[in-house]
Parts: sequence; C-alpha cells; structure tokens
Amino acid sequence: MSQFAINLLFVGASFVLYIGIAIWARAGSTKDFYVAGGGVHPITNGMATAADWMSAASFISMAGILASGGYGASGFLMGWTGGYVILAMLLAPYLRKFGKFTVPDFIGDRFYSNTARFVAIVCLIIASVTYVIGQMTGAGVAFSRFLEVSNTWGIWLAALIVFLYAVFGGMKGITYTQVAQYVVLIVAYTIPAVFIAFQLTGNPIPMFGMFSTHTESGVPLLQKLDDVVSALGFQDYTADVDNKLNMVLFTLSLMVGTAGLPHVIIRFFTVPKVADARWSAGWALVFIALLYLTAPAVGSMARLNLMTTVYPEMAGQVENYDEAAQTPILYEDRPEWFRTWEDTGLITFNDVNNDGRIQFYNDATDYADRGWEGNELTVNNDILVLANPEIANLPGWVIGLIAAGGIAAALSTAAGLLLAISSAISHDLIKTMINPKISEKGEMLAARISMGGAILLATYLGLNPPGFAAQTVALAFGIAGASLFPALMMGIFSTRMNNVGAIAGMLAGLICTLLYIFTYLGWFFIPGTNTLANTPDNWILGISPLSFGAIGAMINFAVAFAVSSVTAKPPQEIRELVESVRYPKGAGVAIDH
Repeated sequence: MSQFAINLLFVGASFVLYIGIAIWARAGSTKDFYVAGGGVHPITNGMATAADWMSAASFISMAGILASGGYGASGFLMGWTGGYVILAMLLAPYLRKFGKFTVPDFIGDRFYSNTARFVAIVCLIIASVTYVIGQMTGAGVAFSRFLEVSNTWGIWLAALIVFLYAVFGGMKGITYTQVAQYVVLIVAYTIPAVFIAFQLTGNPIPMFGMFSTHTESGVPLLQKLDDVVSALGFQDYTADVDNKLNMVLFTLSLMVGTAGLPHVIIRFFTVPKVADARWSAGWALVFIALLYLTAPAVGSMARLNLMTTVYPEMAGQVENYDEAAQTPILYEDRPEWFRTWEDTGLITFNDVNNDGRIQFYNDATDYADRGWEGNELTVNNDILVLANPEIANLPGWVIGLIAAGGIAAALSTAAGLLLAISSAISHDLIKTMINPKISEKGEMLAARISMGGAILLATYLGLNPPGFAAQTVALAFGIAGASLFPALMMGIFSTRMNNVGAIAGMLAGLICTLLYIFTYLGWFFIPGTNTLANTPDNWILGISPLSFGAIGAMINFAVAFAVSSVTAKPPQEIRELVESVRYPKGAGVAIDH
C-alpha cells in the first residue's frame, strides 16, 4: 500500500469518526449549542479542553519553534502551561458560579452595561479570529503534505470538515469530537517520539532521551546538537537568551492570554457544578502535560535529524566539525521525504554556488573559506513535527497517524474558536443586544450562519497569514491577555470596579496592543503595510510584538483602576453579586436565557 493510501486511510477514518460523532450529538437547543446541555463529565471535559487548547500551534508549530529556537523558545512552554494554572485557579470556578454561557455575558452583566458587553464581543472576535488564522495555516500545512494537495486546497478542505461538524453539532458535537481528537493527536504525537528517542538514544521515553547519550556519537544528545549547530554558524541550542526582559514579558503575555482565551473559558460552562469546573481544569492539565513534556524532546531530536540529514558526516563521532561540514549531501541524493516536502513548497533549495550540494547554515556567518556563498535551504518550522517520522525512516502507518494527529489538533481548536465567535454574535450581540425577543429556533439559525461566516473569514486569513502558526497564535494570546483577562479578573475580585473603568481599561489595553502589533506586522496583518521593520533594533526597549500583550494587560489594569477611582461606585446589587461569585458554592446548571 502506498504512503498516500495509508495517509488517506488514517485521515479519512478520523473524518468519518468526527462527523459521525457530530451527527450523534447534534445540538437540538441553544443550550446544547452553547454549553453542551451543561452536563459534561469533568474527565470528558478535561480531555475536550486539552484538545481545544492543544492546537496546531502546540502539535505542529511548538516543537518546530523549539527545534529552531532552542532554549530561547521555551517561553512558549512556560507561558502556555503557566497560564492554564491561572485560568484553573483564579477564573474557571468563579465564572462557572456566575452561570452564564459566554465571556461577554459575564462582562455585560457584571459591569451592568451593554457597552461593556459590546467591547468584550469586539475583543473576543479579534482575539479568536487572530487565533484561528494559526489553526487554518497549520491545517493547510498538514493537508497539503499528507493528502498531496496544494496548501490552498488544504485550507479549504479543513474549512469544509469544520463546517460539517461544528455548524450542526455546536458545543455538544464539538465536545465529543474533541475527545476523539485528543486521543488521535496524543497517540500521533507520542508514538513517533518514542520511536525516534529510542533510535537516537536507546531510551524510549522522549523527555528522558533528550538528556541521554546520543548512541551514534557517544556524547550527550544536547551537547551533540550544540556542536552540530554551532559548526554551522547557528547559536548553541542550549544558549541562554540575551534579552531577559522580552522573554519574561513574552512568557507573561502567553500566561495572561491563555487565561483570557474565550474558547477555553466557555468549556467550563459545560459542567454541572463548580467543583466539576475545578476537576475539569485538573484533568485538562494532566492530558496537556502528556504532550508538553514530550515537545522539547521532539524539537531537539527533529533539529538533530534534519542537520545530520544534510551533513551526514556530522552524525557519528566527529573529531573536526569544520571538516565534516565540508561534505554536505548532494542535491540529487536528497532523501525521498525531502522531495515530497519540496512539492508542498515548504522546503526550498536554491543552489547559490552551483556545486550541486546543499549548504544549510546561518549565512550571517562568513564561510567563504568553505566555498559557500549563502544559505541554500529554507525549511518552514511548521513541517518539522510532521516530517520527523519520515526523516527517521519510521513505518508508513506512523506517518499516517501523525497526519491524522496534526489535522485533529488544528480542527479541534478551530471548532472551539469558531463556536466562541458564533456565540458572541448570535447570543451576545443578536439575542442580548439587538433582538431579545428572537425565538430559540431563530437564535440557532443565527448561530449557525455566523459560524459559517466566521469559517469563511478564517479561511481567507489562513490563506494570507501574518506568520507561521505558533507566532500568529502568540499574537492572539497577547490580544486576549491585554483586553479580556484584566476585565475578568477585576470583575471577579474587585467590588469597586465599575462599568466606566472596565470599558476604558479594555479599550486602552486592546488599542495599545493592536497599535504596537500593527506597527511591526502590518496594519490588519496586510503584508507590506508595517510602519517599522519587525527587527529587535526597532522594538521599543527590545520588546517584541509577541511580548506586548503583558504590557497591554498592565495598561488595562492601570487605566481601569484610575478611571474607577474617580467615577461612581457600582450599584449595591452588583457589589453583592461579586461577593457571592467569590464563594463557589451552590452553582447549579448554567442560567438559561
């Protein structure tokens, strides 16, 4: 059986499973559509939350970023996991006690203002749309390689599958589909990692293998990787970062962004009780840890495999790395996996010095003495996890499995995000603000139409993304952290915070963050419209656009408290509501509307 047929079998079977679950769990009411009926078991919800959260960025891009960035990219790991702890401890139980369906619902009622609700809707849509770009990009990468179609067709296929199960199933269909997707993606991630760890180090547990001895050379794996990359002009894989401020802010930005992400927060409205919200969060962390403890090993091993594919002389015991670097692989001898990824356009080769060999190095370093005239190989970070089994010559079924896993990761998060956007438009905007008398049937129709529109927008942006998957996602986290997270925290823990302060804070945080991001990445992410080049030399105090969410959150808090302190206190019933929410007892099912 050909590799294409194996991929088709695995991916096709997973699609049949997802769509079958969506038909079985079809939403019959708005309560089913928004919160899966409010009766999801905590373990089920924990698994669905893990799939919702472990997106294409986690599955496809994070190991790729760790592979290329080494220790300096570990902020992704620390920020995403740390933010989940904040969400579980400080937000989820209290929002569940409040008992509404959506984040704008909480903000609108807590700050007794439709203006606050509208600002929250805008913030939610901007953050979710930015986030969904990364999912569509990641799905396009996976589809284009494994189904052997163009990246454009891959994104359209992803949109069609999400449309089929998310529009009809709503939160109920998405929840049970995400449980299946979690199983697919975690099996797909760990099995190749176990194979590769055993192949390179003799240790089948990836996180321990990373700190074991590299079998072929007899030196520790990370030392071997440092030796190889430094011989080619790259920074040592384990090197410390120079800009500590930017790394701290970046990690903090991801943490507050994680805690402010609406598509994850709404998962906690689906469980019967407040205690279940806490247990859901605990189970989700367990399920997430299975992937996040494996990712650094996958990243480091993928980088070593890639470099030693191009420079085979560097794989074993090396006395002189300069000499080993002189004989990179001939282009005509490139392996089969290299050829198949070239067809997707995600690996490109340009023979600058016309010697027929592949020079892959950091051309900021001058290697003219080696006869090299410039780097000749460009590798998209997003492919490293997907290509890893092929690079390591693993069996065809493992490659088929990782194809299904990568696609599952992108689709699970895309569905959650699209539901958050759909709920904000149909429930918060149309039902609550524009037409409170709309029938349940009319609201369901509005929810499905708005989700269809969101899918089309996400598809367009996926075809024209502002960066590769994990970077785009990091922007979404910054936006959510700068706008929604402070409003949620102040809404729960401050009885003095009023509607004017919350609105001013959200607008200040969102506008400052967007202005900073657009200055370097282009206005509304349109290529070529950036005011300044996105380079460390141009960043204010060395703060990257990906790190600015933390500053935006601080601006939000400061403006909100300053404005609240000079304006009227909230009404007495709102202050009593805040006090009651902080004691998470007695919350039953989510309040219907």
